[in-house]
Amino acid sequence: MMGIRTVCFLAAILMFVNHLGWLTAIPVVGALTIPYFAVVLANGGREPTVNRTFRQYEPNSPAIYRPPTRPGSEHVPPPPSGQ
Repeated sequence: MMGIRTVCFLAAILMFVNHLGWLTAIPVVGALTIPYFAVVLANGGREPTVNRTFRQYEPNSPAIYRPPTRPGSEHVPPPPSGQ
């Protein structure tokens, strides 16, 4: 789109220099409105079909590591205390 805008701008300059009067306004309007349509087309899109709602936070943290006990060992490590 910016290439078309550049062509419109250059055409407007050439038409103005050659004294073509009100016809100069046609490419000027094109050069001024093309950025608007470029932004609308770039930002536009379909609306999401699914209504998105608030989602509860679910932490994905690993389980607390507890080292394995040795076979035959009677000692069981105590669980870590929460602070």
